[in-house]
Amino acid sequence: MLDVWVAGAAMTRVGKRTERLQDLMAEAAHGALRAAGVEAPDAIVVAAMNPEEFLGDGNFASNAASHLGFAQAPALRVETATSSGAAAFYAGFGLVAAGLRRAVLVVGGEKMTHLDTPRVSELISRSIDPYERSYGATMPALAGLVTRALMANGVGARELAQVAVKNHANGLQNPQAHFRHAVTLDEVLESRMVADPLRLLHCCPISDGAAAVVLTARRAAVRVAGIGQGSDTLALRHRAALTSFKATQAAAREAFAMAGFGPERVDVAEIHDAFTPFELISLEDTGLVPPGKAGRATLDGETTLHGRLPVNPSGGLKARGHPLAATGLAQIVECVWQVTGRAEGRQTQARVALAHSIGGLATNNWVTLLTAA
Repeated sequence: MLDVWVAGAAMTRVGKRTERLQDLMAEAAHGALRAAGVEAPDAIVVAAMNPEEFLGDGNFASNAASHLGFAQAPALRVETATSSGAAAFYAGFGLVAAGLRRAVLVVGGEKMTHLDTPRVSELISRSIDPYERSYGATMPALAGLVTRALMANGVGARELAQVAVKNHANGLQNPQAHFRHAVTLDEVLESRMVADPLRLLHCCPISDGAAAVVLTARRAAVRVAGIGQGSDTLALRHRAALTSFKATQAAAREAFAMAGFGPERVDVAEIHDAFTPFELISLEDTGLVPPGKAGRATLDGETTLHGRLPVNPSGGLKARGHPLAATGLAQIVECVWQVTGRAEGRQTQARVALAHSIGGLATNNWVTLLTAA
């Protein structure tokens, strides 16, 4: 297997955008190509969770490739629900690692804010188990069940709220973030209820945006040290436990095995925090924090920008925003910027970075490890 390098990375500002998704993807893609010094890729991998329903556009790999000006480049689309961007990165990694392509553009994005919230929620909830959905389950409702189980295991309301406080503080320093304002513990704890015990400020926003990277076989500033995928049952009711995600644990084991080192080497992490309890669960599932210690570590400031292990310096899904298929790539872009010293205003002293992405309700998860050359 050949070494794979991230030669260029870019993303758009995330938020409520008026541009078409194809235009957002073009902004991110051409930014990544310029950063890589690559005129044209020899393959394109596109991530979009549901452009058919969100936009009315199908055959989206060819659609995006044509709009980017690379209609003749082989293009394919990858979809694993909310982890589609990370899955597309994996597909691009595989093409380069196998020696099939030399320079692969991976671009992902989503455009959702033009639809009303109930419609967006309904479309996202199609990624959960149909039987559970038939009883009225939505993604926030099932996340609420997970949160209640976590709280029954001793995680407190302040720990859940502090994740949002921390990530909004980080987002304040990120010009690409959807939310660039601070929140207090009291504001989180007093925000309106969404799915008991989850409140509005425990949840990420509906966002538009795009992100892209260029993967090459030619040595560059950042190497893909390891990558792993893990899966679990679609139905929450079939799982042995609600307070950990087997899919993340499997993905982390695979990624660290490929890298040849353990979680103790990680300097900074981008963790999937669509709901704040997911950050606490995932810190433990990836091995970055010992079991049962993530809440305490968060309250003690260990995961702040200048703590022992900075987590979500971008602001995470909570503050940077969550444009679905862009998110896994946006996490990787942030990791690239962190290990190359380009994360202006929120820079850490990182040489090894971890990106973690959840697909659906933790049914198709990914862990990616990047190291500075």
